[in-house]
Order: sequence, then C-alpha cells, then structure tokens
Amino acid sequence: MTLAQRPPAQRRIYGNRTLNLRSIRAIGYDMDYTLIHYRVDEWERRAFEHARTRLADLGWPVADLDFDPESVIRGLTIDLELGNLVKPTRFGYVIRAAHGTSFLEFDRLRRDYEATFVDLADPRWVFLNTLFSLSEASLFAQLVELADAGELPDVHGYAGLYQTVRATLDEAHMEGRLKEEILADPDRFVVPDADTVLTLLDQRFAGKRLVLITNAEWQYTNRMMSYAFDQHIPGKDSWRDLFDAVVVSAAKPAFFTTDRPLYRVVDETKGLMQPHLGDLAPGSVFVGGCAPQLEAHLGLSGDQILYVGDHLYSDVSVSKALLRWRTALILRELETEIAAAEAFEPSEEQLIELMDHKSRLEEDLAHARLDQQRVRHGYAPPEGDPATAEEVIAALRDELATLDEQIAPLAIAAGSLRNEAWGPLMRSGNDKSLFARQVERYADVYTSRVSNFLAATPFGYLRADRGSLPHDR
Repeated sequence: MTLAQRPPAQRRIYGNRTLNLRSIRAIGYDMDYTLIHYRVDEWERRAFEHARTRLADLGWPVADLDFDPESVIRGLTIDLELGNLVKPTRFGYVIRAAHGTSFLEFDRLRRDYEATFVDLADPRWVFLNTLFSLSEASLFAQLVELADAGELPDVHGYAGLYQTVRATLDEAHMEGRLKEEILADPDRFVVPDADTVLTLLDQRFAGKRLVLITNAEWQYTNRMMSYAFDQHIPGKDSWRDLFDAVVVSAAKPAFFTTDRPLYRVVDETKGLMQPHLGDLAPGSVFVGGCAPQLEAHLGLSGDQILYVGDHLYSDVSVSKALLRWRTALILRELETEIAAAEAFEPSEEQLIELMDHKSRLEEDLAHARLDQQRVRHGYAPPEGDPATAEEVIAALRDELATLDEQIAPLAIAAGSLRNEAWGPLMRSGNDKSLFARQVERYADVYTSRVSNFLAATPFGYLRADRGSLPHDR
C-alpha cells in the first residue's frame, strides 16, 4: 500500500540539482507571483494602462496603444541598439526577433544577428525574466514603431526610449494606484490556491522556519496575505503565525547583495518604523535589512536555507551565487507549456520520425555527391555506381523536397506551442532558450506553484534527472 499519489506533469517539481528537503531548516518566500499568484492579463493590462496615461500626460500620442498578452512572453530580451525584441537560444544566438510588432524576415534576421550573440553582461541587452516584464515589453514594442515614425518628442535612441518606459512603469507601481485597485477588488486580480496554506503548515510543523521576504510595502503585504491566507488557516491564527520573520520593502536584489539598515515596524496601522539592532523578534515586521542579518537571526546559512521566488535574478540568481542558498523558481507558465506539449505529442512523434528520415536521406545525398566528386577529379574510387550518381542525387533531392513539405507545418506548430508569436518559454527553435539556460544555472528546482510542494512533503528527496548529452541513447 502507498499513500503517495504522483501529481500530473504540470504540477510536479523538476530538479536541476538534487534537493533533500529533510536537510532544509528554513524556507524563505517571495510574495507576488510566488505565494500569491495574480491573473497576469488583468495585472499587466492595468500596469500598461497606468503607464500609457503617464506618457499621454507627456504629450505622447499613445491613446491607441493597447496591451496584447499574446504578443510577448517572459524570457525575451530587448536589444537596446536595434530596438528589437529577441528570443535567444541558450548559447545566445538569435533565431527569432521582432522590430516593433513585426517579426523580422530571415534575411534581415541573419544580417542583423549573424555575427552577434546575446551576452546578458552586456548593457546592450535587457533580459525580461519576470511576469512583471510583460507590460514593459508590449509597451516598448509599440513605442518603437511610433519612434521610428518620428512621433515621439525628445526620444534619443532605443535605449533612451526603454529608460522612459522603465521609469514610467516604476512610477505607476510606486504611486500605488495600481495596488489600490488590487486591494479594492482582489477577486478580480488574484488566482486563489487554498493548498498553499496547507503546504506552509506542513513545513512549519515539520520544523522548518518560514520567512517572508518581499519587496512590497507593509500595508499592501498585510492586506493581500490576509485576503489570500487567513480564510484557510485553522482556528484563530492568521498568516503572521506561519512565519518566523517577516521582511517587507526588502529591495531585492539589494537585500542579498548589500549591507543595509534594518527597521522594525512599531505602529502597523500607520507604518511607523524605528531602527532595529539585534535579533528579529518573532511576530514583528521588519523593513529593509540584508540577508546576513537574517542568517544571524536564524542561526543558519548556505544550503540549510531554501529560497522560493518567481524572479530569476532578484530571487534566485543572487541568493544562489552570493549566499549559496538552495533555490526554487516559480514558473506558472509551466502548466500551460506542459499541457501544450502533451497535446502536441502525437505530432511531435511524427515530426521526429520525419526528421530521422530526412537525416538518413541527407546522409545518402552527401555520399552520392562525394561519389560524383571522386569521379570528376579521379583521386579515389567512388562508393557506388558512378553511372547512376546523377540520377541518385536528383531522386534524393526530390524526396527531400517532398519531405520538407511534410515537416514544415509540424515544425512551425512545434515552435508555436503555448504562444503563437514566440513559442515555448523554455525552448528557442530546436534548442533550449536562454531563459531555460538561466533556470538550469541558478534554480536547484523549478515548479509552477508553491502548493506543488504539498505532494513532495517537507521530507521529500527531489532527485535531479540524469543530464542528457547529444551522444546519449
């Protein structure tokens, strides 16, 4: 008899490196798009509209711009030099790009990027690695077209245009009007998941010390966590009772990278704060601070701590690279991506068979051409009958052309899974995407939502799959 029920593929936890949850003594959580998931279309549309209003106040002709959630995905990269959105492979090669809202034809794509690869350390590239980037990418792409038409005043280059977009969206978030809308009608924006609370209760009663580390300010954090959690917590407890420490306005990634002063919220209604030294008293709310202070409070460090977040850089990359914490990345898109791949599986098998057949034909053609070359120059005997070489070559080329007609629609469909414009999040053409490579590098495990840890239990041993190599059978 077994108590374990294997979850569907969309809800599993996938490992890049083996993670023994029994050895984890503390778990830190981000809030937005991690503990609380939002309806992306609603949130990003309102962010887009707030930014559009601010740009209109500057005199920009943006009234007709509209957020299209299908036109962009997480994991794209902005080319500040050419004003393009690009989707690189794991090696940084660009195989798909759009200027404004129009995709580049093959000849222009090759001309622009044949000798270029995307290096995220180069300030030319802006990596869009969070769901908050969708409104940013959509707005930038549409403004590029207006800039090209000479309709935007005081815009000097695509880099300057991007800085205006970035600053405008930051202001929309910082002014709080968007968050006020969410607080006024959370049902419109939040995707509920009651299992998240049970997941955290399991972890807490298993002896894990839970910590909330969010960039959101205290008032917003408290109201959103109360809305999403309190109704699912047994007894008279609140969400606060789940956590050993609560850190708001953490300013990640600076929380992980710099030594910053720590404040304690002394009046939670008014948000009044005072500087804090010493231990982090349970039940208190802290503002700012830095990771070493938290480690000192927990008496833990390194691989004893797991941090769970949705932002590939601010949550996962820096906590892994600088502190050696274990890391889990939340990728909500994984559910639709896996569902699309499962639905496409019969076509994928057909595509694989056709590509295998094409490879064999190409090998035959290569050998036939070699025979033709040897006969022409007389430096070695041919492998086949030289009298039929021309006919063999012609027949093979005809068969390959027919095969390509069968392959093309299947290949196009495979490259459009989940998103017709940009395809899967984790693939770029037949290769892994640059986003997938970053996930491999920095996330020990990744999954679609926090509540997927419920099936794993706090005592699970999450083994990484054996890495595949081109020569593996």
